[in-house]
Amino acid sequence: MFSHIFIGASDFERAFGFYSGLADVLGIQPRFVAPDRPWAGWASSPGPRPLLLIGTPHNGEAHVPGNGQMVAFLAGSREIVDAAYRVALSRGGTCEGAPGVRPEYHEHYYGAYFRDSEGNKLCVACHAPPA
Repeated sequence: MFSHIFIGASDFERAFGFYSGLADVLGIQPRFVAPDRPWAGWASSPGPRPLLLIGTPHNGEAHVPGNGQMVAFLAGSREIVDAAYRVALSRGGTCEGAPGVRPEYHEHYYGAYFRDSEGNKLCVACHAPPA
């Protein structure tokens, strides 16, 4: 469905550290990093798309998180949701909703919500029943 998702960052090094840790937990493979531009990308498996991209805005203006915008990552298990949440908070993220079941979405929805080190709202969700 998606070609790529680009998430803006003002502090590329800080954002790269945040997303590198999150990608590791989620099993998303690094594709490139170009600190001089600055931007970086991770590829889905089996790939090559969609891509997750981070970087400074192309127009050269300061990054501003969008109101009502959120990127949600798919996790294969509730344990991965928990691990991603811990990594996000340990790398400068802030809590927007601790991991848990949210039956208002559907019976097996298990998700965690947080903001990245740049203020962008993210979610990691598992849609499978508990193991």
